[in-house]
Amino acid sequence: MGEKLNYKRTFFIGLAFLSICAFWQMYDNIIPLILQNTFHMGETLTGAVMAMDNVLALFLLPLFGTLSDKVDTPLGKRTPFILCGTALAVLFMMLLPAADRGVNLPLFLGMLFCALLAMGFYRSPAVALMPDLTPNSLRSRANAVINLMGAVGSVYALIMIKLLVGEGERPSYLPLFVSIASLMVLAVGVLVLTVPEKKLRRQMEESAQVAPQAPSGEEDSAPAAGKTSLPRGTARSMAFMLASIFLWFLAYNAVTTAFSRYTRVVWGMEGGSFANCLMVATVAAILSYIPIGSLAARIGRKKTILGGVLLMAACYGAAIFAGSYHPLINVAFALIGVAWAAINVNSYPMIVAMGQGADIGKFTGTYYTFSMAAQIITPILSGFLMERFSYRTLFPYALVCSLLAFVTMTQVRHGDVKPGKKASLLENFDLVD
Repeated sequence: MGEKLNYKRTFFIGLAFLSICAFWQMYDNIIPLILQNTFHMGETLTGAVMAMDNVLALFLLPLFGTLSDKVDTPLGKRTPFILCGTALAVLFMMLLPAADRGVNLPLFLGMLFCALLAMGFYRSPAVALMPDLTPNSLRSRANAVINLMGAVGSVYALIMIKLLVGEGERPSYLPLFVSIASLMVLAVGVLVLTVPEKKLRRQMEESAQVAPQAPSGEEDSAPAAGKTSLPRGTARSMAFMLASIFLWFLAYNAVTTAFSRYTRVVWGMEGGSFANCLMVATVAAILSYIPIGSLAARIGRKKTILGGVLLMAACYGAAIFAGSYHPLINVAFALIGVAWAAINVNSYPMIVAMGQGADIGKFTGTYYTFSMAAQIITPILSGFLMERFSYRTLFPYALVCSLLAFVTMTQVRHGDVKPGKKASLLENFDLVD
């Protein structure tokens, strides 16, 4: 019988990501309203402030991911960063509604900057905790659970926004911030109490010493603990993997950031009706996470990602020919959600599999550096094409980026794990308490 994922432990590990996603959902929805309605910033200046988190992430996520690889405390490597980062983020974010009510722009921007620094302090360590405490062959399934936990955090924030934000141009946001801060403290508190990182890491290391050779030979594809460079073949795969990540984020985020404008200009959709398509994609992705994790366990991560990239490209290609909104567009966006799940669930485990050993935090930060860089560049690049030529360049742009990602992904030769066949079909559903 092969290894089985400890779903209960993975759920508790995912609480850190749940708290992170709750914060970012509130940040993306509420901070622009405060900047415009309280401080009367224009669209351009608001956009510049809102881009600050992605710019900071380029530097902070690799830095603190690498630092967390090097420390060793009684609480472990990642837990101190998670605890300190959450505490600082909650402290600084709770000063934001006070600055809003007092119309104090310097205080608001200062506390916002400090909150973003605090979030950057622990994001990579929080994400790296999963591969730290999960065998390589089970990381796609575990990452599916982590993504689900993140979705729960985002949904919680949206519900709190709906329930706690009053009407009017300048409602009090204090109840909302208290609800998000409370969730963050509770989630991380439960994580620390239920996941003894130091003890579990020791058990993982002892298990690895007696574990049989993995079917994919991953031990030869990554550096041993203490080594600082990747073998030549693995380094080549890593480069192509990072290029693939950059390219499919170029495609996906171009569509999500410009979609509201595209639907109004090209498809003639009014109001917030465009959100239905994006919601369909999000729900489809959430429903796909666990099945995708199981599929990757059967056919491999690389094949699952390649299938997802092709499916996404096909949907973008079909959207090129849509001259107006049609209900079938919702089907296409549901498939895009499934494709995005196939890509997201498996790409991060491939990165850390190639850089395993003592550098999981470092390569977690590297993963985010390339994804964040794409999210900074693609609104500018796709926006230039739409402004200079036509809004109809959006989906061809996404199609080309997706096809390029497929090409680079075919060159990845490492990071895939194909466990042995299960003794029975029912074994695929085994849970470990």
